[in-house]
Amino acid sequence: MEIYVFDDTFEGFLTLIFDWYNRKPGSITVSSTKQYHPQAFSQTYFVVTDSEKATRVATGLRKRLSKEAWRALYCTFLSERPEGYEHLFGFAVYVFSGIVQAESNYGNEHVLFVHQMARKVEREKHHMEAFIRFQQTQDGMYYAPIEPKYNVLPLLAGHFRDRYADQAWVIYDHVRRYGLYYDLHSLQLITLDFQQGTNLETPARISEDYHEEMYQLLWKDYFRSTNIPARRNLKLHVRNLPRRFWKYLTEKQVFD
Repeated sequence: MEIYVFDDTFEGFLTLIFDWYNRKPGSITVSSTKQYHPQAFSQTYFVVTDSEKATRVATGLRKRLSKEAWRALYCTFLSERPEGYEHLFGFAVYVFSGIVQAESNYGNEHVLFVHQMARKVEREKHHMEAFIRFQQTQDGMYYAPIEPKYNVLPLLAGHFRDRYADQAWVIYDHVRRYGLYYDLHSLQLITLDFQQGTNLETPARISEDYHEEMYQLLWKDYFRSTNIPARRNLKLHVRNLPRRFWKYLTEKQVFD
């Protein structure tokens, strides 16, 4: 079985679909560059990303899918799961096969997987919107480090651009090592070069403003004063606010 390898981008994945139809190799295995492992008895085809090919595939899929199903497809791609790429490819082929209302046939394993995985990615997006905490830096910028399960940063752009349109801010994904930078006018994708030993939560180059430290202390004091030990339900609390988010929440640091 031939292995199709794309460059980890959505455009690259769409190009892969185009090339498969063009080459007609039969059954294949799909892999991103990061997750690719050569196999002794399999041939490998490295996809060259082509924006024109990708656009044609995207246009074809959007004609056949509802807006919700198209978003589900994109969210599943952002999950970055190896099995997700396989299911996405199968989903696209199934949609292009001409089956009426293909996106609603949950008896198809690819359709079911895409909708289930999309819900998980959307849930992670909502968690990020609720739990992201900005820290004001010395130059007036607001910085927020995150470590999401899935690559949800592209889904967060619109929410934070609209909500904090009058502030310059950076949301940085330390797992995937890239971020979103808003300069009051436009959004940009950025990467930061952290030196060895740098505190990634508050890098020295964007260390906190004095007033920001005071606000954090006041918030911690407020949280401590309103916390009633007798009414504490840790099990419920963890269910509503998973521990993996505590690292970047100012109010959770009162117990450090």
